[in-house]
Amino acid sequence: MNTIQSISHFHRLLSLPEPKHPMVSVINLSESIFVDDEVWKGFVSHYYCVALKRNATGKIKYGQQHYDYDKGVLSFTAPNQVQHLDLQTMDCQNTGYLLIFHEDFLMKHSLAKTISSYGFFSYAVNEALHLSEDEENDLLEILFKIDKECQHIDHHTQEIILSQIELLLNYSKRFYERQFITRKSGNHHLLAKFEAYLIDYFNDNSVEKELLTVHHIAEAMNLSPNYLSDLLRVHTGQNTQQHIHEKLISKAKEKLSTTELSVSEIAYELGFEHAQSFSTLFKKKTKMSPLEFRQSFN
Repeated sequence: MNTIQSISHFHRLLSLPEPKHPMVSVINLSESIFVDDEVWKGFVSHYYCVALKRNATGKIKYGQQHYDYDKGVLSFTAPNQVQHLDLQTMDCQNTGYLLIFHEDFLMKHSLAKTISSYGFFSYAVNEALHLSEDEENDLLEILFKIDKECQHIDHHTQEIILSQIELLLNYSKRFYERQFITRKSGNHHLLAKFEAYLIDYFNDNSVEKELLTVHHIAEAMNLSPNYLSDLLRVHTGQNTQQHIHEKLISKAKEKLSTTELSVSEIAYELGFEHAQSFSTLFKKKTKMSPLEFRQSFN
């Protein structure tokens, strides 16, 4: 696996001059020419990237998903995530901007602790954000301010640039929530599919059953775990894990009140390896142990 070590290295791969700032750069894609290099076949980097693609074409593989950029979209990648780029599909008329900033640029700043809360850095490429014209203009204004500030490297530079990056991320969070709401038909289909998956899973009494996890259900729905959780949170107020626990406890209550199965047998049927783990979760959610709940029906 190839590694793009620095912002300067990335500039060279795009046939660009040295960056104005060694740790952060705003790249105009219309001024970039991707060098035909083996690195694009599979690479990781040490920087965050926010990509605003406008009138773009070309296929990019991110994880196991392909995305065909044929309209303006915003996507995010974090350091050490495997990427592949197919230069054969790139168009010389690609326009847009890349904001890239090295992970070390966040050191000793509050954003270093909070950037992980922006879940869209873990979304798959096919879960990119589609912007309205006004939204795009809001983000472009921020990018231009960052680019201008890169020309002034002093003890204020890091704070000013990172405050602008944080503003961009907060705008993006708002725009994603808008997209979750406005794409109702597609999202309602996903919500129905999610609910059906939970029902099928907990109604399946297979002897060998693993405990249902967020990653398991997201993979089955061809979504990234963070995207699924954020989608559910916007529409239902609960994330994926909370939904799983709610359905699990509901099924456990059904079994405790209508069957004579032992607590260990119920735990095993629900996918737990250890009955104690089931009992701990049940008591946390209901304020009663499984046996106390069963006894309340006698």
